[in-house]
Amino acid sequence: MSQVADFLAAHAPFDTLEPAELERVASAAEEERHATGETIFAQGAEPVRFLRVVFTGAVDLILDGRVLDRLEPGELLGHPSMLSGLPTGFAARAAEETVCLRIPQGVAQDVFTKPEGLRYVTRSLLAWPRGADRGTPHAAVDANRRPVATLIRDEPLVCAPDTPIREAARLMSATGQTAVVVDLGDGSHGIVTDRDLRTRVIASGVGSDAPVSDVMSVPAYTAPPDRLASDVLLDMLERDLRHYPIVAPTGEILGVVDDIDLVTIETASSFHVRQRIARAETVDEVVAAGRRLPELVLTMHDAHVAAVDIAAIGTVVIDALTRRLIELSVATLPEPPPPFSWLALGSQGRREVVPSSDVDSAIVWFGPDDDAARSVLQGIGAQVSGALEEAGLCADDHRATAADPLFVRSHESWQRAAHSWLSDPMQEKAALLVSVLVDSRPVWGVHLGNPVAETFAAAADNAALLRLLARMATARRPPTGFLRGLVVEDSGEHRGRLDIKSGGLVPIVNLARWAGIAAGVTNASTRERLKAAAQAGTLPASDARLLREAYDLMSELRLGHQVDQLRAGAAPDDHLDPASLSVLMRSQLKEAFRAVASVQKHV
Repeated sequence: MSQVADFLAAHAPFDTLEPAELERVASAAEEERHATGETIFAQGAEPVRFLRVVFTGAVDLILDGRVLDRLEPGELLGHPSMLSGLPTGFAARAAEETVCLRIPQGVAQDVFTKPEGLRYVTRSLLAWPRGADRGTPHAAVDANRRPVATLIRDEPLVCAPDTPIREAARLMSATGQTAVVVDLGDGSHGIVTDRDLRTRVIASGVGSDAPVSDVMSVPAYTAPPDRLASDVLLDMLERDLRHYPIVAPTGEILGVVDDIDLVTIETASSFHVRQRIARAETVDEVVAAGRRLPELVLTMHDAHVAAVDIAAIGTVVIDALTRRLIELSVATLPEPPPPFSWLALGSQGRREVVPSSDVDSAIVWFGPDDDAARSVLQGIGAQVSGALEEAGLCADDHRATAADPLFVRSHESWQRAAHSWLSDPMQEKAALLVSVLVDSRPVWGVHLGNPVAETFAAAADNAALLRLLARMATARRPPTGFLRGLVVEDSGEHRGRLDIKSGGLVPIVNLARWAGIAAGVTNASTRERLKAAAQAGTLPASDARLLREAYDLMSELRLGHQVDQLRAGAAPDDHLDPASLSVLMRSQLKEAFRAVASVQKHV
């Protein structure tokens, strides 16, 4: 009992409960064990009657067979269905041996009716579901910071009380909107929604020539434009409403937001973009969805989501784009291609994409090493890479893409190449190719593991390769020249500017890769590699901490710079103007560079 209470006390929303309340919840909780792959509840199942908290293990959330999110210990599942009384929107499946704490509905509802519990519900519904894949940070846009007016997407439909129902329905159909506001002329309003047309008109046999005043809801609940989106959502939950007119202080109707706007922040949420990608029937539709990624980045940045989290969420969207494009490409072939996996390389493989990132990729197929298979798969690679470029995601300048035959190989060919590089790391480009492929991560295909990166697990015992990777990690030097104590480029197009990627982030990424491989870790993010290196002792814990802090600081500066460029309509790059930084920020950045240089010297 004490262990359960201590566990719950460390996680929201239980961390705000008084000791007696926490003890009551802990005493009501039951352990529920699930084997790997076991379904906890199915998609579309009856409303959930228990709140579940992941105690140990992990749980995948699955929509139409696709894994959308992975929940870790301390995270909740099932509460949207439990609170709304609606069927489950997703399936939940144990990703490994898992223990959940199952809390009865009545006890859980007592927690959620408290102010902190309500705020938790609001935030979690607005963010549901969040990332994808193990290791993806579960950050989301915090709608508490957003005025509800920022969610308005369309001009409002407004009519008089004597407008025929038929005309109101025609306007809604023509504009694709689901509600029309009725101006009653005395400063108050009514509203007619698509649900009203079904239940009050069609089902009740009301004639279409009748005025909308016969079927409208009056008075309509309204909100001022500066009210927080989270407060409006709470009103919707409490009053069982789906639409909220937003009215200016002057009485002007600015627009209508609905529950979908609030629950998924439809214009920019990761979940909405991924839904749109999954439902796309053509390459053009996928490309159009992919072009929403900069908007998503801007929204998350405005909501103060951490740069490393924005990078991870952006990677989730790019993964979804890639998978759907592969599916559409494969569907056009006269016969199925050989079984294969698509590998994300570079920053996408590490889940560290930013608006300026290239898209690196490779293909591994499982079957005979023949030219016919390579030709078919290279064609798929070219189609997918071309579509991603149309969506604004450029291919790697060094041709590290699945459109290049060097990166389209059979499993056996990849194995031979990897073992060759490991046995003779001094051969041309061996260390470079190892550093590229050890970042690889499968985003689509038949192989559940990582058939390329796993080969390099033995690199931890390869002293020659580790020495070569260590040299790569210490060879990258900041540009020459100084401005206000910061290293800047002294010539060329970006003279007087600071290359935050080349001068700071790349050395950290390379150091983390070397130390991670030495610790036996292949594919992982830079921060995860630094953590593993500190635990294994391949980097002193103090050095790993310095690099992690420097990485976070530089990531924030880099993303902030690129966000400013996106807003200005410029192509994002990595060249900052040191003069634009505050005195404090320049001082912190100088210390970060010194920390990186210090670790390089130790290595």
